[in-house]
Amino acid sequence: MAEYERSRTMPAQPEHVFDQAANVAQLDAWLPERLHVDAGDPPAVTVHEDGTGQDTPALLRSQPDQMRLEWGTRGLGSYTGWLQVAGIGSGASEVTVHLSFFAGGHDPGEQAVYEALDGSLQRLEEQVRMRVDNPAG
Repeated sequence: MAEYERSRTMPAQPEHVFDQAANVAQLDAWLPERLHVDAGDPPAVTVHEDGTGQDTPALLRSQPDQMRLEWGTRGLGSYTGWLQVAGIGSGASEVTVHLSFFAGGHDPGEQAVYEALDGSLQRLEEQVRMRVDNPAG
């Protein structure tokens, strides 16, 4: 099993950050660029990977009271992850994303995972900044 985790501080209240991260219609805006989520019938979703052209059944659960998202492959048990938002005071938040790969063939490797996590957190911060700077958007 391989596990990876990254965190990033964001200049917004935790509720704003979580609302942006958990917005199923806008997941593609911050997820790794090659992944796309079809919400289907939540918590059941389908994840499409551009690189392989493969659709994978998955689960996505939102826990707003805990400001936490959890996801993973459905039936395969090869991959899980979670995102946690925590307030750190002064109107800022820390977002942590954790990934676990249970089957070696599904783990793209440390460098690829950390690049994807860092890129995703950066895009999420950009989405949060746009929302905070323009509350109508």
